[in-house]
Amino acid sequence: MQIPIYKEAIEIISQDLRSEIEAGLLAPSASISPKFLYDPLGSHLFTAITLLPEYYPTNTEKNIFAQYRDQIVNAVGTGGTLIDLGAGNCEKAESFFNSLKPTSYLAIDFSVEYLQDALKKLEGKYPHILMQCIGMDFSRQLTIPAFIAQSRRTFFYPGSSIGNFLSSEALELLSQIQKQSIDGGLLIGVDLMKEDSILMAAYDDPLKVTSAFNLNILRSINSHLGSNFRVEQFRHKVIINHSQNRVELYLEVLENLTVSWPGNSRDFKKGDLIHTENSHKYTIESIKQLLKNAGFKTTQIWTDPKDYFAVIYAK
Repeated sequence: MQIPIYKEAIEIISQDLRSEIEAGLLAPSASISPKFLYDPLGSHLFTAITLLPEYYPTNTEKNIFAQYRDQIVNAVGTGGTLIDLGAGNCEKAESFFNSLKPTSYLAIDFSVEYLQDALKKLEGKYPHILMQCIGMDFSRQLTIPAFIAQSRRTFFYPGSSIGNFLSSEALELLSQIQKQSIDGGLLIGVDLMKEDSILMAAYDDPLKVTSAFNLNILRSINSHLGSNFRVEQFRHKVIINHSQNRVELYLEVLENLTVSWPGNSRDFKKGDLIHTENSHKYTIESIKQLLKNAGFKTTQIWTDPKDYFAVIYAK
């Protein structure tokens, strides 16, 4: 069976992405959107990051899922459509297939090639679940196509990926989810603020897997823009911004250089930074307020003993 795939108009998107990349690189403070971290290689590298002992979010969230599975299932209910945002390798959603018993599963990710490979493996294991996938940049707009089942929708957004968004952006995305949930809700993982030493170890691990993940964004940009970034001219840098309650990822320029691409270029000086990602950390009260502002009426919350992480079902 062929897995149904919905992919936005490639030529239009490619041009939009090139324009977005160029605008970020030419801004006074250069930046690259974190969505470009997740090309096929970047997606595999992130999977490797989640296996690191220093990267607490994945195991902490997994333990919350395991400890409170019955309560979570009771809150969410069974059946309907499970919509997996930023699905990656789909493993987190798969862990709920037998308990939530969705009739259909929609996986959404920026890297549709990586997504297709993941769904092909799932298809044979769960023939009773309708499998579909979408290549979508939902950081700009989340629109579930009309052909997706209109039955009760449960949006699944684990891993605290909501932390990549500024407050206004997070509110907009959560509002779009709320409006499209159709008598369902949102099951979301949220990282909580904690000590600097724990955060630094998680985002700058000794094996330098996170460094490779961050540096790989330059190769991703080269493929989209036709630029000539050289990975060896940059290094991974982490800054903890306490005023904004977030971890910030950058690429630091190691020498004076010029990066060029068709139609334009930019000069960088040694020590310049290219911003690649924010990872905002929340308190229980701040995430409850954000969900309320997005239109959700009720929340059920589960945390680990150290209050490192929270799993929330909002409806």
